Parts: sequence; C-alpha cells; structure tokens
Amino acid sequence: MQEIPEQVWYQGHWLGLLLVPLGWIYCGIARLRRQLYRRGWLISYSAPVPVIVVGNLTVGGTGKTPLVLWLAGYLAERGYRPGIALRGYGRQPLDPVEEQPSQAGRALDQPRLVPINGDATEFGDEAVLLARRAGCPVMVGRDRVAVAHALTEQGGCDLVITDDGLQHYRLRRQLEILVVDGERRFGNRRCLPAGPLREPVSRSQQVDLMIAHGGTARDALRMHLEPAEAVNLVDPSRRRPLADFAGQRIIAVAGIGNPQRFFAMLRRLGLDIVPRPYPDHHRYRAADLECWARDTVLMTEKDAVKCLGFAGSTHWYVPVTAVPGSAFVRGLGEGLMQRFETAVDETKNEDR
Repeated sequence: MQEIPEQVWYQGHWLGLLLVPLGWIYCGIARLRRQLYRRGWLISYSAPVPVIVVGNLTVGGTGKTPLVLWLAGYLAERGYRPGIALRGYGRQPLDPVEEQPSQAGRALDQPRLVPINGDATEFGDEAVLLARRAGCPVMVGRDRVAVAHALTEQGGCDLVITDDGLQHYRLRRQLEILVVDGERRFGNRRCLPAGPLREPVSRSQQVDLMIAHGGTARDALRMHLEPAEAVNLVDPSRRRPLADFAGQRIIAVAGIGNPQRFFAMLRRLGLDIVPRPYPDHHRYRAADLECWARDTVLMTEKDAVKCLGFAGSTHWYVPVTAVPGSAFVRGLGEGLMQRFETAVDETKNEDR
C-alpha cells in the first residue's frame, strides 16, 4: 500500500488522473481557507513572542526536523531563548485491548513539556528526538497557539519555532521557511489525493525563505544532511564510523516520510544494505525485530527513539545534522532576521 501513493504522486501512475477532480477540490478548499484567515473571517492569534514556522507543502519527509534542530542552535548562539512547538505526531498510545487511543493519549491535547527521556508513544517520535538534541524546551499539543503561549509562560522562551504547521494559520507567524525535497520537488504538482500537495504550488512563492534538501534546484536555497557516527541503542557510549560497517550485511530500517533517502545515503557510503521501509511514524513492536533476524541493524534516529525498550546490541542509529548553504544562512541572518528582531523589540516594548 505504501508504494501506491509513491507511484501516483511521483511516477505518473494512471490512477492519478482519476483523482484529479478530488485534487482540485482539495486545492480549492486550501486556497479558500487561507484567504479566510488573511481577511480576518477566520480568527488567528498572535503568540506573546515572534514565531518562525518551518514547514512543507508536501506529504512526507523533506528534512524539516533536522533544519529545526539547526535553527534552534543558530538562534541560541545569537542570544535567543528558543522553544519548539509541534503537534506530536504518532503520540497517542493505544489501549492494548481495544486498539483505540488511550486516556493518556487524549490527555495530551493540553500542552506538555517533552522530557529528554520522554516516551515516544506518549509524546511522538519527532518530539522526543528534538527534546534529546535541541537543548531548548520542546512542547507538544494539538493547539499550537496554546503551545506557543505555554513555551513563553512556562518555558521562559522569547521565540517559538514550530516544526510543521505551515498550514496552521490560526497561529500568526513572523517568518515562514518552506523545506522542499530537492529531488522529488512537488511530485506531479497536484493536491491530495491526486498528488502530494497540501496546498497549491503557488504557495511556495509566498513564503519568506525556501530551502531545498538535496537535488539541483536553482529556485531555492540549499541544504544537505550530514551523517555522524552510528550510535548503539543499548549502550549510547558505543559509537562507530559508518565505514566500519562496510563488507557486512546490514538491515537498514527507516520509518520516515521518504525511507529511500536514508537507504540511498547508506549505499553512497558503500554499505551493503537490505532495506526495510516502514510507514512514517510507524509504531514498532518487539515482533518487528523478528524480521531483522540477528543481523546488524542501522536505523534513523527517529526510529531509534521508538525501539529503545526492546533493542539489541547489534542495533544502531545514524544521527544526521542539517548543513544549510551559506546563501540560506546569509539570507536568514542579514535580511529576514532583521525584520524578525524588530518584531522581538516591538513585543518587548508592549510588555513595558
């Protein structure tokens, strides 16, 4: 089933033509909704501090979360106290009998601070990953406006970064950063379900910065992901260069928006892998390990936070770091950030 959207959205499968009318309806609703917010007919709310939205137009992974990590570090170096807000996808634990969202999952509708050792089934895989690495408060909740307020009032943040939320117009923002898959771009350029788009392609012309992850696009700034040494899930003090895994059979596990990108990275590094793709935000169980046999396993960090409870000594994850190009850093620091700093000053003056 996972292959069908890939074929329809990116490989020109004939089924996409049958879905075109539904895509027109989806795009029309998305346009109308944005206009209603822009004209004030639907109410949007300001956070107590300025907001940066890092989002995408397509379904699936583009590299938002690594860029959010980089952005949090960049802003902290400039003297800000950033906080990260996100919904926490995949965070509702299921009742083991009824296979329905448990009471604990429903309780997370309220803003919750994600601890460094948080449970991914409770807070979401991306939220726990960010809490472990960002070095700043991370909060989850369905209402991003409430989360932004909580980060300010409880977390002492003077700036909020939202991981995803480009289409969440209820929360006003001072800066929009669009992350694009530089290789797959916008697919067949159609809206759901005929294509991968959440909004029309024209929306990409209305953001403040657009950055492409990989590829050779000339209409966007560039970034790439740099892999670090593999980290053992059982004993995080054990680290190995990826080159050490050459010459052996590797099970490559990826339950992310675009698993093939992770597999391609490992192959470029000369590793002999057996790919095991899973759906994005897949909830791993101990039974999944039976499919991995006793071989060495390399997985993404997003998958690792969900496998800690039943991992073995042969299971490793590969952390990645976003490396934006100098043009993006320059545009962020010299141009748009000047406007953002003005918004910070205005907010501080209102408080006096």
